Amino acid sequence: MGSLLQHRGYYGSIEASPEDNCLYGKLQFIKALVSYEGETVAQLSEAFRSAVDDYLETCQQLGHIPEVSCKGSFNVRVGHDLHLAASVAASERQISLNDLTRQALGAFLQLA
Repeated sequence: MGSLLQHRGYYGSIEASPEDNCLYGKLQFIKALVSYEGETVAQLSEAFRSAVDDYLETCQQLGHIPEVSCKGSFNVRVGHDLHLAASVAASERQISLNDLTRQALGAFLQLA
């Protein structure tokens, strides 16, 4: 289906199982496995919201800090040539490789 559900800063996948005649998904961008399912899109959306709320409530009850989607850092393997070219470009602009990457991603995603 290609879309993501969103609730309280968390995102969830939308998958279909023709064999089981149901929709299902799991929270994305966190390590904890939190899943949900439904027979219709409306049921799946409600199950997703309930799963997020239950996850946050369970974390609070256990005294755990809930995971945050995308903490703000990630490793990217780009290969030698692209790494070197990006490093040279950053140096020529007198900015860090992180700043160059942030600018490039922002421009690609049209966030800058």
